Parts: sequence; structure tokens; C-alpha cells
Amino acid sequence: MPKTDFNLIAIGAGAGGLVSSFIGAAVKAKVALIEKNKMGGDCLNNGCVPSKALISSAKAVQMMKKHSLYGLKNVNYEVDFAQVMERIQDIITKIEPHDSVERYSSLGVECHISEATILSPHEVEVNGRVLTTKNIVVATGARPFIPPTPGLEDVSFSHSDNLWQLRKQPKHLAVIGGGPIGSELAQAFSRLGSEVTIFNLDRGILPREDSDMVQFICDSFTNDGINLLDEARITRIEKIDETSRIHYSRHDEEKYLDVDHILSAVGRIPNTSGFGLENLDVELNKNKTIKVDKYLRSSIPNIYACGDVAGPYQFTHMAGHQAWYATVNALFAPFKKFAVDYSVVPWCTYTDPELARVGLSEDEAKANNIPHEVTTYGIDDLDRAVTDRVDYGMVKVITPPGKDKILGAAICGAHAGDLLMEFTLAMKHGIGLNKILGTIHPYPTFSEANKMLAGVWRKNHAPSGVLRWLEKFHSWRR
Repeated sequence: MPKTDFNLIAIGAGAGGLVSSFIGAAVKAKVALIEKNKMGGDCLNNGCVPSKALISSAKAVQMMKKHSLYGLKNVNYEVDFAQVMERIQDIITKIEPHDSVERYSSLGVECHISEATILSPHEVEVNGRVLTTKNIVVATGARPFIPPTPGLEDVSFSHSDNLWQLRKQPKHLAVIGGGPIGSELAQAFSRLGSEVTIFNLDRGILPREDSDMVQFICDSFTNDGINLLDEARITRIEKIDETSRIHYSRHDEEKYLDVDHILSAVGRIPNTSGFGLENLDVELNKNKTIKVDKYLRSSIPNIYACGDVAGPYQFTHMAGHQAWYATVNALFAPFKKFAVDYSVVPWCTYTDPELARVGLSEDEAKANNIPHEVTTYGIDDLDRAVTDRVDYGMVKVITPPGKDKILGAAICGAHAGDLLMEFTLAMKHGIGLNKILGTIHPYPTFSEANKMLAGVWRKNHAPSGVLRWLEKFHSWRR
């Protein structure tokens, strides 16, 4: 089209669409943002914000359970589950203005709360009106995958989108899935007072992480009383009055377990249908994400995609990261194009302890025969962790043999997600362990764990010949 109403239309007002709209408005492009449900998308309404709010309530309960470790006594509390869930809504309400129609309208973005239909590469219908545009950014996110388990639809169950409607606490909660979502929510419900059983199809929870790091979380689950059933395949679910009977096979044995509520947490599938992409024959990957090139263009060059609908990572921060590239490329191509950078991607699972990672893992290095060294530091040795009674966990860094270049880092412990950023920054800008060791870290802080790790690496690579010479030198000077 020679002339269009907009430079860019973003479909979906989650992290990807919000960032895309913000950037477009900031560079004075004319932008429209379309969202069929709630501004803020999954992260604000069903994902990151509510789950972390729930986890913080569970953490408060855990602190009170451990009160004697802090020199306190006669501490009494009672969990009001309905109030916990209402608190989550209060937190969402407090954050909502950041993602609101009012805010984005004030930035110059034309916002529409309605369903979008892509009619052509340059036409989007909303509320009976056809908007024309030079470019489209699809940021429609993903939704929970519901496993095709016989009987599941006949019983009381939740997923990560509708869990927040619960007001009656389950006495016995079954969590299907041992990934990050299932692990986080299982521990939170357990600490709030529910009996929790995790049905995990894999050999262990969090299969993308190194087993030695995951073991800290498994030990914590054991201490919390969580029943973890690895290598368990659910065959069917039966409704018996108000009870859900889960039939499963494990280690060649057929068993069943009665629970009063089920949480399905077995992954998410991208939202690629129902708004016109299928009519344009936009190419999809095998996992149903939109196939994009390094500039985040789909098979139709002026239709871009970012976030969960594009993959390969399902993180809010990745959606925002991709949105910058998609938007800048859409608005400034062919004059300037930027290939999306996946070289340093951090993530964190918010269990207690947290487990955060960036770059290469030890298991990946072994599986791909990559020459490497592993350096570890036990957080049980860290002064600040001892004072706060969270002295458990480990810092692990992968480096090339004999070199301090960081290929990957993993941290399991309190504040792991925050601590990981020093290694993420170091990897992004080529800073090695020697420079981390030479940087002053305030005492006593958790950040010292990173410096201690660097010190372990340095000690392991101390030049033995030079040290022998120095020993003789100091002996001569005495």
C-alpha cells in the first residue's frame, strides 16, 4: 500500500506488544496496539506477577515456621487462603497502571481492547474498522497446554491461567509437571498448608538444569513434605464424589492417588490461530510457533513476531528483548536491520532455593564434548547467607581449560536470580573471572558469592612454580 494509517500495529498487549508499542511511539511512529483480553498479558494477569506474589506469601509462612532459628518464640499465624489470593489481585491492581490503556494512550499509542483479525499483510480489522499499516508485530503469547488425559476434563482442575480464581485452599493438590511453573507453585501451595504431590514424567524435575544444582531444590521439597513422583505416567483420572482419583504407572507398577484438586503445569502452546494468520499461510515451526528469521520476520516480510508466539524461549524478558529487534527492524528496514542476539540468555526458577542460569551448563558441555572446567563455591561458606539462615546452595561457573572466560554460570541459593546478573553482564561484555575477583564487593552481601567463586578459580590456577620461588624468596628475607 502506498499510504497506510499506521507505521506499525502490535497485536497482543503482553510484554512483547507493550515494548513494541512503547519503542514505536518513542521514535515518533504512528502505532496501534490491539489486545482482546487484558492489558499486561499473561505476565501481569496470570503469570509472573501473581505467581511471585503467591511465592512471597509462602515465603512469609516459611519464615514464621523457622522463627526459632532467628531467636523468636511464641510466633503464631493462620493462613487465610482466600485473603492470600485477594492479596494477589491487589498487587496486580497496583502494577496495572504501568501497562494500562491510559498510559499507552498518553504515549501516543492508539489502543483497542478487542479481537484483531489480520485480513492481509497490511490490513487489520478491529471493532468493525479496518486499520491499514506498513508493518504488523504479532505478540499474541501462549496458553497452557492441557494434556489429553482421559477424565481430566471431568474433575476439578486448574492451569496457570485460571489458578488465580481459587479461593478455597486444596487439602491435597496434585501438580502435573515438574518444570519451572509446576515446581514453583507446588512449593508455594505446600508451604501455605496444602498436601502436595508432583507427578513428573521425566527422571527428575527441571530437566534443563544440572542435576547437582537441582538436588538442592529436591532436598528442599523433601523438607517441605512434598511428595515427588518422578517417572510417573498418568493413565486416567476418575471422579469419585468430590475426589479426583489419579491412576498412574510408575516403575512398572499401577497405582492411584486421591486428591481434591489438580494443577496442570505441563507447558504452554503458542497462540497462532484465530486471528487470521492461517488465512495468509504464514509459515509455522513444528512446535506451532511462527517461523521467523534472524530479524524476526515471518514468511511474510512485513509481519514480525516476538515473545512466546515466536520462541525459542518462553520468558517475559525474552519477549521484551525480541520486541526491540522486531520493532526497530519493522520501522527502519531496509535502511538498517539488526539480527536478534541470543548469545547470553539468563533465566531463573523461583523455588526456594532459587535456581538461575545463563549460558552453557555442565551437562551440555559434557554432552557436546566441549572442553571445559567447572569451578564451584558452596554458599554454606558465605557469611551473609549464614547470618540470614539461608546458607545452602552453590555457585557454579563453566570456563575453557586454563582460561577465566565465562562460558556459563548457574546459581542455586537465596537471591540467585539477582546474583546471576554479574555473570550475565560479564559474559555479554567479555569480562573474565579475574576481573570479577579484582572488583570490590561490599561486605557482607550475597554478591560476595560471585567473588568467592572467582577466588576459587584463581586458587585452582595459581602458578605452582612461581609460588615455590616466592616461598624461597620470603624465607631468604626472614
